[in-house]
Amino acid sequence: MFGKRQLWSAEADARVEVFLDESAGQISPNIYGHFTEHIGGVIYDGVWVGADSKIPNEAGIRRELIERMRQIKAPMVRWPGGCFADSYDWKDGIGPNRPTRTNFWEGDHDAQRLHEKGAQVFEPNTFGTDEFMRFCKLIEAEPYVAANLRSLPALSFDQWVEYCNSPAGSTTLAKQRAANGAADPYKVRYWGIGNESWGCGGNFTPEEYASEFRRYTTWIPNYGVDLQLIGSGPNGNDIDWTHRFFEEIFGGPHAYRNKGFKGWSIHHYSFGFHEENGHREQADALNFDKGQWYGILKECDLVESIITDQWSVMGQYDREHRVKLVVDEYGPWYREGTELDPTHIFGQQVTVRDALATALTLDAFNRHADKVSIATCAQLVNNINALFLCHEDKFIVTPNFYVFQMYAAHQGADMLRTEVSAPSLRYSAYGKAETFWGLNGSASRNGKTVTVTLVHPDLDQPKDVQIAIRGGGSASASATVLASDDMHAHNSFAQPKMVATRTLECTVRDETVHLRMPPASVAAIRIQLG
Repeated sequence: MFGKRQLWSAEADARVEVFLDESAGQISPNIYGHFTEHIGGVIYDGVWVGADSKIPNEAGIRRELIERMRQIKAPMVRWPGGCFADSYDWKDGIGPNRPTRTNFWEGDHDAQRLHEKGAQVFEPNTFGTDEFMRFCKLIEAEPYVAANLRSLPALSFDQWVEYCNSPAGSTTLAKQRAANGAADPYKVRYWGIGNESWGCGGNFTPEEYASEFRRYTTWIPNYGVDLQLIGSGPNGNDIDWTHRFFEEIFGGPHAYRNKGFKGWSIHHYSFGFHEENGHREQADALNFDKGQWYGILKECDLVESIITDQWSVMGQYDREHRVKLVVDEYGPWYREGTELDPTHIFGQQVTVRDALATALTLDAFNRHADKVSIATCAQLVNNINALFLCHEDKFIVTPNFYVFQMYAAHQGADMLRTEVSAPSLRYSAYGKAETFWGLNGSASRNGKTVTVTLVHPDLDQPKDVQIAIRGGGSASASATVLASDDMHAHNSFAQPKMVATRTLECTVRDETVHLRMPPASVAAIRIQLG
């Protein structure tokens, strides 16, 4: 029970208990990673502008992007895909003479409107391994490389590791790396073994992929680097894929023994499919009603059950749980039509709804810090659930950027068990009565500071929230909030600060934190322990 100075006030709509003495361990900073693929305007027009560009840059990489990534302490970036990875030959992207190839996405219906023009259709390979490593170094992030399993042999993967990690002057590829501007090894630790191998990455069965995974990951040169190998896991919560892969890998007399197998990738997109005019339609980024607001949030929230279900299956074969979950693609994915430039295939606007969707997903990762070791939001710039939108010399941050900024204090902190009590929401969608939780969040501790992040999805009503620290007391607190009166609110080149964070008033009474969250909001509360 709480001490007498930590009683709940009668006016509270929601109550949050944070348990100082109950932690499942440290929240990996890599949960706050990002994803860049050679698709649309992500690389060209997004990350890369060229060394000769009038746009401010660092060796060709957009300077404002670098500065913003430093602000959120971006810990990791995944590259070069995505589906693009399994059509990519890394040797095309090094050295002075680089071939132009057909981009994987050339055949997608969203690319057809480009009429076979531009880097979004024909890959120039201007941005390759060395440029990506330079980007990671500039933002002080770990590189996470997705290797081509579908269309390159295992030897090519070995050689990519050699190019990146072999000691200076040691091999022909090390000397080639030096000639390309990097004598010292990159020491890349994180390697994805294919991508979506159930689909665009080869359309394998789980057993076929398990065989390829064994072949690609046996006797990789490591040069003293602790390689972290990440398997291509299921689409959403495909339990069968995980069961069959892990049975093939760990079952029988020839169980897989590679200690470098540390991650199992899962992807979870929220498409918001619904019936419209007699057709199955994907949700729109800007044109939606209240039911569709809650529907996307509810669909994103499924990530928590995916985490727990997949973890349970994996534990049947990997009882020590040496393999952790890697959620390296997630977020809302809407139909085309709201991109800020026609060349940004799969580009979409990002509203306050997407900020709440991203925040509730990050909270789920925090709550399962013992299970999730890496997550990378799809994608970083000009695509899907982006943090940034830019074109030529124009550059803006989306509401998602502010979420990552608000949540940055969780990185490397100790996760604390958090219990939230709030009435559920009731709403209507497509003529059906639905419910969704009324408040949720996560908490962590770093020294004498506790960070609590909360998502309040209710579009209509504010919420009076009280936070009590169980096992300690609150001496002082401050809070930041992201909210808007318009559920469609978003930033644009014309109005770049339509959605931004602001200070939220909060007080400490009887060692309990009191605050009033506006409708449709995300809050980050910093509490100093007494």
